[in-house]
Amino acid sequence: MLAPASVSPVIEGNPFIRYRTMLDSYRAALAQGWSDGDFVALVERLDDAVAGVDGRGFVVTPLTKEPALGAAVGLAGSRLWVKDDTGNVAGSHKGRHLFGLLLHRAIAYADRDDSREFAIASCGNAALAAAVVARAVEQPLRVFIPTDAEPAVVARLVDLGASTVECPRVPGERGDPCYSRFRAAVDAGAVPFSCQGTDAPETIDGGRTIALELAEQLCDAHRGRVHLDRLFVQVGGGALAAACARGIADAVRIRWLDALPRLHAVQTEAAAPLVRAWRLLRERMGAGGERASVDDWMAVAAAQADELMWPWEETPHSIAHGIVDDVTYDWLAVVDAMLRSGGSPSTVSEEELMRANDLARRHTTIDVDHTGTSGLAGLLHFNATAGAPHSDQTIAVLFTGIRR
Repeated sequence: MLAPASVSPVIEGNPFIRYRTMLDSYRAALAQGWSDGDFVALVERLDDAVAGVDGRGFVVTPLTKEPALGAAVGLAGSRLWVKDDTGNVAGSHKGRHLFGLLLHRAIAYADRDDSREFAIASCGNAALAAAVVARAVEQPLRVFIPTDAEPAVVARLVDLGASTVECPRVPGERGDPCYSRFRAAVDAGAVPFSCQGTDAPETIDGGRTIALELAEQLCDAHRGRVHLDRLFVQVGGGALAAACARGIADAVRIRWLDALPRLHAVQTEAAAPLVRAWRLLRERMGAGGERASVDDWMAVAAAQADELMWPWEETPHSIAHGIVDDVTYDWLAVVDAMLRSGGSPSTVSEEELMRANDLARRHTTIDVDHTGTSGLAGLLHFNATAGAPHSDQTIAVLFTGIRR
């Protein structure tokens, strides 16, 4: 029998309305002469359209304290919190990114039409979320998928009206062929409707609502400003970690959190371009890096970006298939956040990924997939290699995708 989880005090409502004054889309709307009511009306109209397609709109998702799971991963006495986004639109956090992107487009094109096709490279949660949001506004969507995409996912994409394009790997081609075909489509005029901040910078805006919720829920649970020691976030393309870093920084600024938690980015051994870039950057900074500022580190990272981040050479395969991106597109923002918080990245094995998911499903009631528990796998790895954190630490992980 599962031990009951401790739920934080209820925070309700649509996050895009609750946190609107912190969103870039809200500031863009006001700059164009919109009123607060105009923005709220836009969110409500688009959210109703999404609910009409998916059966649910955007709401604040649960944060639960999980003592049984904490004990199972070696944190007896520690405060382990799980932010559960598996019940979000399309079954993952990806809809936050894409709805935020849609808000920006709706504001930018409020007085003119733009019927250009949306495009995304994905074979999982991002594609499904994009298809739901695009269908809600009756916008055509082309999805570039690998040849081994899950048939059930492809069928759902087609059911939602998206067109799919299979992208086989070509011998000698560097990087993900789906992304290469996506970029070609964008260059030809398609709209990048993706979760890569490098291609669609506004996608980070909506994604940070997950961190804002987490911080406010923790603040309410502790009846005031709280200290969060560590946040473990799974990283593929990097948009989720980059968005969480922005949201956490906002939460510190408005005093929901007293300081930046250490951000730990988690990748699989199958594809770990961020971890490789981090190691190479530290090597280049050398002994003098300890005395250098974060800005100095980031100046080197930006100047030598092509020498630090390049596509993973081997075709990646992992049970956590949602984070096997050949490139960590938003890596600079993630590295910056880890440096400023004192965090670090790590790679996890397939065994650790499977164990983490098994423990999550055994000790919670959350029906989460292996990608969605990759952050927990990172915590398991951290405990095994660095020693379990002190028992009074507050630690958070994200469960981001429902098991399909």
